[in-house]
Amino acid sequence: MKKQVFLLFKLSVLFCFILITGCEEIKNTPPSLEPFIPPEGKYDVTIYRDEWGVPHIYGKRDIDVAYGLAYAQCEDDFKTVQEGQILIRGKSGVMEGFKGFIYDYMLEFLNVWDIVNKQYETDLSDEIKAICDAYAEGVNHYAGLHPDEVTCWSVFPASGKDIIAGFVLKAPLFFGLNRYIEPLFKSREKPQIHRPKMLGKNDENIIIQKIFENLPLGSNTFAISPKRTTDGSTFLDINSHQPWTGPVAWYEARLKSEEGWDITGGVFPGAPVILHGHNNYLGWAHTVNMPDLVDVYELTINPENPAQYRLDGQWKNFERKVVHIPVKIFDKYLIRISREILFCDYGPAIRRPHGVYALRYAGYKNIKQIEQWYRMNKAKNIHEFEQALRIQGIPSFNIGYADYEGNIWYIYNALLPIRSEKYDWKGYLPGDTSETLWTEYLPFEKLPQVKNPKSGFIQNCNSTPFQTTIGEDNPNPNKYSLTFGIEPPDHMTNRALRLLELLGSDESITEEEFYEYKFDWTYSKNSLAKKYVDKISNEFNPENEIEKQALELIKNWDGKADPENSSAAIAILTLEPVVRAEIFDRPIPDLFKTFKEKIHLLQSTYGRIDIPWKEINRLVRGKVNLGLGGGPDLLYCVYGEWTGKYLEGRAGDSYILLVKWDKNGKVSSKALHQFGSATQNENSPHYADQSYLFVEQKMRDVHWEFENLQKHVTKQYTPGQEYKK
Repeated sequence: MKKQVFLLFKLSVLFCFILITGCEEIKNTPPSLEPFIPPEGKYDVTIYRDEWGVPHIYGKRDIDVAYGLAYAQCEDDFKTVQEGQILIRGKSGVMEGFKGFIYDYMLEFLNVWDIVNKQYETDLSDEIKAICDAYAEGVNHYAGLHPDEVTCWSVFPASGKDIIAGFVLKAPLFFGLNRYIEPLFKSREKPQIHRPKMLGKNDENIIIQKIFENLPLGSNTFAISPKRTTDGSTFLDINSHQPWTGPVAWYEARLKSEEGWDITGGVFPGAPVILHGHNNYLGWAHTVNMPDLVDVYELTINPENPAQYRLDGQWKNFERKVVHIPVKIFDKYLIRISREILFCDYGPAIRRPHGVYALRYAGYKNIKQIEQWYRMNKAKNIHEFEQALRIQGIPSFNIGYADYEGNIWYIYNALLPIRSEKYDWKGYLPGDTSETLWTEYLPFEKLPQVKNPKSGFIQNCNSTPFQTTIGEDNPNPNKYSLTFGIEPPDHMTNRALRLLELLGSDESITEEEFYEYKFDWTYSKNSLAKKYVDKISNEFNPENEIEKQALELIKNWDGKADPENSSAAIAILTLEPVVRAEIFDRPIPDLFKTFKEKIHLLQSTYGRIDIPWKEINRLVRGKVNLGLGGGPDLLYCVYGEWTGKYLEGRAGDSYILLVKWDKNGKVSSKALHQFGSATQNENSPHYADQSYLFVEQKMRDVHWEFENLQKHVTKQYTPGQEYKK
């Protein structure tokens, strides 16, 4: 009864609000579609689809290639491209109602469009603006030819500014900005600041759920120089761990123009450049790092004028605006919700019942993300690549690099604020003094990095930069202020431990071993998993026969997650939530209680607990349902969610690109996607065709040279050609 009364009360309040503010009917009328179609001959590009459906986009100019890339992406995943356009145009509330309101508010709170509009013409090169415009035209062209797929016409036509704005919004989310913002919005009392070690699973943060689908973001990279290979080759592992679907799921493409844009690699929906991959000369991979790039300040408000805050003894006026965000109600009408938006010298600010707070974060007002990636795409040697990195438009992400000359390089890439040592930067900061108002970043050349180490290899798996390799070439942690929040020397994932063990013990690595190490599915003897296995083995007291059997399985487990392993299920199901909690600095579940719960889960679901791992660990894609090896925090990485019957893979190894330069500097590569190139089209033969390779850890050849590609082309066309009579 109380729930019914409360619901009626909420409806009454909503009805009164509508009467006061008014509402309008939602309209989604298609405009004239003629402007969506570029003039005949404006772009000169051909899309070749190979036997795996992967688009190879060949154009005369770079803008032709960008336009073709957009069209190909939309063919395979217009749904996600359009969702990104809705997000960046502030129409989430229109499409999703009150659930979408927070995304539109966040767009305003971070001042994304004011920043882009003010800086677009001055901060970006003409090349980048032209590429973004061409990419937007490719999206528009597809929308104009497929109006039945457009759910929100008000966000079209897309523009080059939309592409830039998307990167400005999402870049700080990768280093956890949202984890500082949302507690301030949600809590009626002053929340505790919790600086994240990593972005992780089961995060209740709503922005993380929207952008990253509430799953782990990790990644592996390693590079091996000719010093450590048997035949003088150079190897590079490009292996980001992403959600398998959604706005940050990988899409593979090969790009080539007559202006020197010549690269293959992975992109996200809405990205007009390769985000990691290789060209003839060099390649790179990204892994997520988590330095302290965000600060929260408590502001002192003028008691006689709430529009002012104190800084260095002076009252200063907030920059203030009021936004009116449209929100859908009853699936048919729009109301507009008004909110105050504040800015101060520190950055965006917010009034809450427990105080007024400002946020400052690395890369605020920086719009050069795409500019930097484009220069990385076109670099032809290590010096040009370094010049691209010195743009410092990408505020975070480690970089693993290799090239045709045998150079290997690890960079802890981040905009590290130079802060005063006087303050505790992990908590709230005084917002009334310029001493806490940092304005400079650590110069690029002083970032932690390892270039051409004597060991002949580098690696990073979301681990500390201070254990990048073996020997004396690792960065010295004592040279870096604790205010940077760099992951300390003991912050090691299982993946990083295994690579140091595998690569560090093999001084003559073959190409076959390079692939073998990438797909390793063993937990290190020094890992957290092994620590908890030992604790169960030595301290758990079984109370019945099934618990005795489970204990024996744990004791006899070899630490591997191969498909037939009958101990892996009870071990990994038990260890994953416990290890995850420790890694992400959260309350650790009771180990023995969790062990018992997983015993009961397996027994009640299967009638036994010694289940082969492949029966639990599944890749599901449409009608395809395959058992596989690998698992959490392994080099062959799979993160699954329990469906009631098994773990369905949702993230981890996704697009994998393994690159080789032979002793003469000639490049070749192999690639693999966990599903296939047709990311949304269930009727396509490429919807899940690579899944069968994925479960067998079999790579496919990248058709780098055009002469080789021609033998494998299944479809050749120009955008829109298929609709001409």
